[in-house]
Amino acid sequence: MTADNEIDIKEAFQRTQKGHNNKAKLVASLKSRYNKLEDKTLFHEEFVHYLKYAMIVYKREPTVENVIEFVTRFATSFQSPPKTEEEEQQQQQQQQEEEEEEEDDHPFLSFIFNFLLESHKASSHAVRFRVCQLINKLLGSMAENAQIDDDLFDRIHQAMLVRVTDKFPNVRIQAALAMTRLQQPMDPDCPTINAYMLILENDTNAEVRRAVLSCIAMSPRTLPKVLKRTRDIKENVRKLAFQVMADKVHIKALTIAQRVSLLQQGLHDTSEAVREVVCSHLLPSWLLRLDGDIIEMLHRLDVENCSQTALDTLKAIFKGTPTDELLQNKVQLDNRKLISVDSLSCENVLLWRALCEFIKAKGDDGEEMLEQVLPDAATYANYLYGYLKACPVFSEELFLYLKAVPVLSEEQRADFNQLELVMTKEFISQQLIHLIGCLDTNEEGGRKRVLTVLQEMLALPQRPSSLVSLLTEKLLTLIPDDHRRIQTVAEIISDVREPIMEASQPVDENESRRQQVQLAEVKVRILEAKQSLEDYITAQEFSRAAELKDSITELENRRNQVIQEIAASSQPADKEVHNEKNDPETLLRCLTMCAELLKQMSMKTRIGPTISALMSSLILPSIANAHPAVRNMAVVCLGTCTLHSKELAKTHMVLLLQIAQLDEVKIRISALRAIIDLLLLFGFQLLSETAATQAAPPSQSPERQEEDAAPAEEKGDAPEDTAQSIVVMLSEFLDNEVSDLRTETAEGLAKLMYTGRMSSAKMLSRLVLLWYNPVTEGDTRLRHCLGVFFQLYARESRVHQEVVEESFLPTVRTLMNAPATSPLAEVDVNNVVELLVELTRPSALMKPSTNTEEVCVHDYLAVRICGEMLKDPTAPEVRLYAKTLSNLELSRDETVRKDLQTLLQQLVQVVKDRICLRALEKMIHQLVDSKEQAELLSATALQPLDVNADEAATDDLSKSAKRAKRGQRKVCTAKGGRKPSRRAESSEESDGENVPESVPVVRPSRRAKTAALEKAKLDLNTLINQDANVS
Repeated sequence: MTADNEIDIKEAFQRTQKGHNNKAKLVASLKSRYNKLEDKTLFHEEFVHYLKYAMIVYKREPTVENVIEFVTRFATSFQSPPKTEEEEQQQQQQQQEEEEEEEDDHPFLSFIFNFLLESHKASSHAVRFRVCQLINKLLGSMAENAQIDDDLFDRIHQAMLVRVTDKFPNVRIQAALAMTRLQQPMDPDCPTINAYMLILENDTNAEVRRAVLSCIAMSPRTLPKVLKRTRDIKENVRKLAFQVMADKVHIKALTIAQRVSLLQQGLHDTSEAVREVVCSHLLPSWLLRLDGDIIEMLHRLDVENCSQTALDTLKAIFKGTPTDELLQNKVQLDNRKLISVDSLSCENVLLWRALCEFIKAKGDDGEEMLEQVLPDAATYANYLYGYLKACPVFSEELFLYLKAVPVLSEEQRADFNQLELVMTKEFISQQLIHLIGCLDTNEEGGRKRVLTVLQEMLALPQRPSSLVSLLTEKLLTLIPDDHRRIQTVAEIISDVREPIMEASQPVDENESRRQQVQLAEVKVRILEAKQSLEDYITAQEFSRAAELKDSITELENRRNQVIQEIAASSQPADKEVHNEKNDPETLLRCLTMCAELLKQMSMKTRIGPTISALMSSLILPSIANAHPAVRNMAVVCLGTCTLHSKELAKTHMVLLLQIAQLDEVKIRISALRAIIDLLLLFGFQLLSETAATQAAPPSQSPERQEEDAAPAEEKGDAPEDTAQSIVVMLSEFLDNEVSDLRTETAEGLAKLMYTGRMSSAKMLSRLVLLWYNPVTEGDTRLRHCLGVFFQLYARESRVHQEVVEESFLPTVRTLMNAPATSPLAEVDVNNVVELLVELTRPSALMKPSTNTEEVCVHDYLAVRICGEMLKDPTAPEVRLYAKTLSNLELSRDETVRKDLQTLLQQLVQVVKDRICLRALEKMIHQLVDSKEQAELLSATALQPLDVNADEAATDDLSKSAKRAKRGQRKVCTAKGGRKPSRRAESSEESDGENVPESVPVVRPSRRAKTAALEKAKLDLNTLINQDANVS
């Protein structure tokens, strides 16, 4: 390169700011000049001097980014180019370490690194950000086999470990990215890996977590941390975590539980973008690593224990598969369009079912395709019947015995193998039964054959209860009429419980022996008589021969009679008798069919004679059965049956209450569900003895009140006592140690309150305390249910908000008075108060009132809080109440404001705490200012229009609105909602400072936007020239 092409440093920095300049030429020109210099010190100092102008700019300006890119290219241009393998081998053989150090650690590159490392502790966050950015780009631009000095490596490492804890998120992001090439995944004590895992667990900024996810190296240590980010609160973090799992992690590196959990979370994520990543990245990458074998992937998911997840996975794969390729999913069907019985496995039968259901869901468009993968109904019914009839049966007693055996012998291992085989056959049977729903049953012959097969399979003895329920469900779906359904199931139950048997009387051996002796005697006498007859005929004594002939005839008749008696006693009787079976397996099968029938029946179908007969002969006697599974199913049947008849519900309500308190946990939960369903359907008036006295529980009850019931003058004591006992029982269940019973009770109470069947501030307070109680921290279902309920309940109507307002003080008192040994002592009272305030905001209603003058719930809450503060102005919770007052949204009702102002003035005179006084005085000024604004608006309403006055009024109103909205936060219903949420940094460009919320403004035009962008462009030339003039 000639001297004419060489440029000085200042010109290079000026030209590189323009995006259209060729940076490679600028780098080559400046490098040519640098190489000709003997003393490089002045060049270094001047280069850094101009670099500092870009380093003090925090905003990601294009001109500054161009300068940073130019500096990176120029610094890394002094590195030797990547070497081939032969050159590396020659270099290792020569072992010229000193020459290598000279090549790798160029003076200019070392100088830049030293300058950056000396500047990383600068007080300006802009400088720290640019330092980390430059180090990140320098390390990232080096060759893969590049080497740096160990001392420089350690210095960079220590500096970046400090910067990943910086206050500003963008600095932490660049520092984390800069350490990408400093990781040592095989080192169990690698500081970079430890810092990355700490950031993933604890960093509050989502973009920082995303940056770490993008660069962290996968290892057995880091894999659990990345998996945990798939459940991150931020959508972008979850999305990137799934992408990392797809790109960096082989399916074989995950356990079965991790694979299933990953698919469950990803396919059911609330974000469409996350679900799309799972379907378009994760599943294709797994299939690619398994050579596209869907059966192999299903085998690695253990479909027997997670069939629903496997089905969702297959449907997601089918959605991304072209229609022409759907039939090429390796479902091995024979010429009958069936899988041969010998080839049936859990994986291929589930794939067959998923494919048929997916095509069936297409409707008319998939009819032709469905005919290619599924035979006609009659053929499939015969196929199913043959398979189910050949399935082995394993007794429940043997299963329980084998489950309890700690050490297994060879025989017991064989039994376990048999158990595994039976469970596999049962799973396959379930999938084959599910396929009945995809059959075309419009043709009469095929439908009748399917119905016949299902009825015969239900009548077969010793079928597993899971198959019984499924078979009954499919049978009922083929019968549209409820009365025919009842008749069909009743006949099957009768055949199962009372099978027809022929009556056979036991043979009496003594009687048989006596008959044989009689027959022998008669035969002997006949022979003797015949001999005598011949003698008489020979002697020509014909008169005696005639008499003897008559006696022989009598003896022959006697012989025939004895022979008939023997034949009759040896043959069984033709009578048929019904023997009733009461063993637990038979009862459980009958009750399962009955429960499925009641579940499928329409609510409009009333209890007829057939169902009544089943109640008296099967359901009610089974409630007293010794077998727990039989009792539980009987309770389920009883609860479902009572939903169809109010009289039946009134009759058996007391029985269900007794079961809910006395039986085993599982049976108690079933009874509790039945009670809740009855109360939801019929209300508490169900507890009345007669229709004439049907009345709601009294609204002045200390535990609950009926919202929609009118008070009656004549009320019996029995219904009130029964309702009271139910509420007391439910209240006791909330404190039960069994989490399932506690969760079911809380969910039932939430349903009763939301539907208006029950309205109680005390019960709502109990539910709030239960939600915040640390004891329920592991109960995900309870936390999720109550979190959703609180928002829906409070936003439904103002009446519900009044109940929440009434529960405010009791809840706060309970928390403030909780002893130190109580779990409630750990609850953050401030967060509970924020929740209750948010729930009672007038703006939180689904249909907020348009009348701003209307007295709102917060007005009543403010009066309650002031009254509580006046009771004891020195109490520790006074400061909390004062803070709460400033967060309320008060109405513009003059009477309420005047009363509240009077109360506040009284509080100012008695409260001594300075923080409380400031909050109260601010509240008084807010009320006074709002009153003056209202007077100003009313005064200017009748005057001529004044633009300045309007602007002033608008400014004042916006200020007051801001004051009224102060402290408003979003309510979080998830598990993390127990703590105050932090302000989330919006994007990667955020500097982490607490920026106030922007006020809505009028959207500017496109021309105004363009002018503003041109005006906002940063040019470093002005600063550089100004500095040159000064110097």
